[in-house]
Amino acid sequence: MTDLRIPERRNPVLRALTDGWIVAKRNLIKIKRVPEIMVFVLISPIMFVLLFAYVFGGAIDVGPGLDYKEFLIGGIFAQTVVFGATFSGAAMAEDMQKGFIDRFRSLPMARSAVLIGRTGSDVVYNVLSLIIMGLTGLLVGWRAHHGIPKMLGAFALLLAFAYAISWIMAWIGLIVPSVDVINNASFIVIMPLTFVSNAFVPLESFPGFLRPFVEWNPVSAVTQAVRELFGNLPDGHRAPDVWSMQHPVVYTLGWVVLIMVIFVPLSVQAYQRASTK
Repeated sequence: MTDLRIPERRNPVLRALTDGWIVAKRNLIKIKRVPEIMVFVLISPIMFVLLFAYVFGGAIDVGPGLDYKEFLIGGIFAQTVVFGATFSGAAMAEDMQKGFIDRFRSLPMARSAVLIGRTGSDVVYNVLSLIIMGLTGLLVGWRAHHGIPKMLGAFALLLAFAYAISWIMAWIGLIVPSVDVINNASFIVIMPLTFVSNAFVPLESFPGFLRPFVEWNPVSAVTQAVRELFGNLPDGHRAPDVWSMQHPVVYTLGWVVLIMVIFVPLSVQAYQRASTK
């Protein structure tokens, strides 16, 4: 007898999330096959914490009443999750080169699933990095003084910001011709954002012509936000007299929304165009 049942129609959003989870699992399974990825994810944050805490820390004055190790950890958190977001770009470029994008396109899956899965797996990498950094920070003397809820809020803000950056990197990965290009492009974008910020030195130490960029740099805002949430600024500390630094959580969330609104559609369009070449 012929089966006359109507095929099940899933909600498009639910379908995209379900298919994205399957792709994310595929990306995470890659850790077993290429364990060097996990070594980089876990070792790099430790190296940065120890390098700045014990090599450069003694030469950097962050002002009265503030220990450099506590000042540093917020910046290291911000830098590491931003760098971790670049995995999406390199992975998308690699899949393009090897023809996996065309294979994915031939499957009955949501068009956005590959991008959702790729950026979602970056969140897992960044969670592992934050755990390792937090433990390393505790060993060198860092503490979160405002309690667990605000500490978790700081981690959530970092992950949200990094997730938004992942979509930028995914878009770049789809429009460049090779993995080498995405690595160089990521370096050009990420390095100025992280080092020309308050991540490692006080904002006041920058020359006047750089101050506006540093003050409105989103990495400076997320760094300022997590320092406040962790309680790593001295009592009575006043943020610079600029809106972005006085409302860093709101400013950071604004950047997250703006990036997602712009780069999610751009990434999906680039994926559709790239997979038809």
